[in-house]
Formats: sequence, C-alpha cells, structure tokens
Amino acid sequence: MNKRMLSLLAGMLAALMLLSACGEDTPASSSSAPDISLEPAISTLAPVEPEPLYTNPLTGCGTDVDLSAGRPVAIMLNNLRKALPQCGIAQADLIYEVPAEGGITRMMAVFQSLDGVDALGSVRSARPYYVELAAGLDAIFIHAGGSDDAYSAIKKHGVFNIDGVNGPYGGTMFYRDADRKKNAGYEHSLFTSRERIEKLLSGSLSKMRQVHKDGYSLPLTFAPDGTPPQGAAANGIDVEFSYYKTGRFTYDPDSKTYLVDQHIDKHNMPYVDGSNDQQVAVTNVLVLRTDIKPIKGDSAGRLTVRLTGSGSGYFACGGAYIPINWTKESASSPFRFSTMDGQPLTLGAGTSYINIIDNSNSVFFR
Repeated sequence: MNKRMLSLLAGMLAALMLLSACGEDTPASSSSAPDISLEPAISTLAPVEPEPLYTNPLTGCGTDVDLSAGRPVAIMLNNLRKALPQCGIAQADLIYEVPAEGGITRMMAVFQSLDGVDALGSVRSARPYYVELAAGLDAIFIHAGGSDDAYSAIKKHGVFNIDGVNGPYGGTMFYRDADRKKNAGYEHSLFTSRERIEKLLSGSLSKMRQVHKDGYSLPLTFAPDGTPPQGAAANGIDVEFSYYKTGRFTYDPDSKTYLVDQHIDKHNMPYVDGSNDQQVAVTNVLVLRTDIKPIKGDSAGRLTVRLTGSGSGYFACGGAYIPINWTKESASSPFRFSTMDGQPLTLGAGTSYINIIDNSNSVFFR
C-alpha cells in the first residue's frame, strides 16, 4: 500500500471517530452550556386595557355604551341648609348652581346615565332660568312645582318635564322621605330614584322623545388634562353667590379634582352626598358672570337671570385658571365657552361645576 493510500485511510478513520464523538452523551460539567428551557416565557407586562369605544358627551370620559343620542336627566335639588345633605349629587356629570330668592341657591344636577345612582333629592321647584339650562341640554327636566314664569318657560321651550307637585306622577315617580319629613319639614322631603325614573320613562312615558332632536350637538371639547396653559394659580376658589351662600373649591393634586365646600348662613361645611357621605369632587370649575336682578313687584323676591347673549367668566382645572367668555344664542341653545382669543375652551375629561353669579359678585383665587 503506497503512502497516498495510507494517508487517505487515516483521514477517513479520523472522520469516523469525530462523528462517533458527536453522537455520545457527555457528562455535565460546570463549564457546559446551560439547558435551554422549551417552556413559554411568562410575560411580566401588565395586560393592555382596551380603549373605550365611546365617550360620555357631558364629561368626555370613556364608556362602553354609546350614550350620545340619549337625552340627559336634569333634576332640581334643594340647597337650603336645613334640607341638606342632598342625595345623588356626587354622581352628577354636570352641576349648575344659580341664586334663587332670599339669597339661597339651588342646584340642577345633570346625569347622562343614572347607572349606579340610587336616591335623588330633595327635589325642589323650578325657575325659568333653570328651564333654559335644561332646554339648552335638550334634557328631561325633573322638578317639584315652580313659579308661574317657570311653567310658561316649560311650555314655550317645549321642555320634557316631570313635575312632582302639579303632575300626575306623585305616587309613582316621587316619595316622601319619612326622616326628612319629620326633621326637615314636609317641603324638604320629596325624593325620587333611578329605579322610579327609569320605570316611568320605560312605561307610561315611553312614547315621549327620549333621544336628542335632529341636529342637536353639545359643543363641549375635552382633553385628558384640561389644565389651562399659562393659567394663574387656582388651588382654592371662593365664589360669592349672595350674603347667604359662598361656594368654595379646594384643589386636591392627588385626585386632580376640586373638593367642594359650602359656606351657608355663616356655616362652612363639606358639600357631601347623603347617599354615601362622599364629598363632591369635580374636575372642572366654571364661573359665569351675568345680570341677575329681582323681579319688580314680585312679593317672593324672585329673580331674573340673563342666560342668553354673552358674558365673561373663569375656567379652572388642574390647579390653574384663565378668564373665558360664554355665549348662548337662545333659551334652547347650549352654552359655548371660549378662551379670550376666541378659541373653543377645552375642558378636562371629568365632571364640571358651573357657577352662575351676578356681574357684581366677587370671585377669589388663591
């Protein structure tokens, strides 16, 4: 066998020995490669919440149900000190507060949906300017009686109203709270509830229009953070309604809301919901200035409140405020809010408290 043949056989033998070594098990050692697990890795990332499909037109907050077509419910609430606490107010999407006769104020609480709301009250009588506020929202208006001018406004503006005094719903829609009747007085004891409202609206009032009229839209713009750029400090706000009532708002940076207090008849108190002892907290505070005057010759001292045309005011969110302008084209039109340079006002996504005061009354920021 020549040298060339020997060299070829030696190479083949070396190759066979290498292949054999690759097929053998090798003992584990500290220098060997780590085992590779075939188990799927467990993600440590938090699951991504799906974005809500819709938004509440009164708050800009996400919802899983399309609420935009439905008419909101606006309910008159008593704010006399002996009638407090109100029930259901902490869950309202919008709160309007306007002076009434004798220096007192009343609230109109507005709900796009009554889900999660229980008792509502105590329910009080209407005034024509509250009717205009409800008409501007195309709302279902719930009240207990009203002035002659209020009834005229209801008829004139075609407001869908449910009356607890002069309507046929006393036994089905409303009830008297026994404790309030005993301790606060009969006139401060009238209540209703989500269950009663929804039962009536789906029953004997089901033929009434419960969706917005054609072409209606609410001109409100929202952003996740509505803090006004270049706004001045507004960690506290005092809104003077009368000698009897001042509203107080204190910014809470943890919740990014304004906690509401009421200074009524020389008593300062948190504005608390009697249903759950929760203090009312709102994302946006608006103050609208207008002309408020006593009605000449009215023995009860009732007021006229101009809500049409235009005026000035303030907007606070996120601990800062800016001056704003408001317009309302007609009694049945919604408010439009704008910055001083004419741009539409952007609110923070959340609830809003709208204070309506006379041009001569004071507002303090701190």
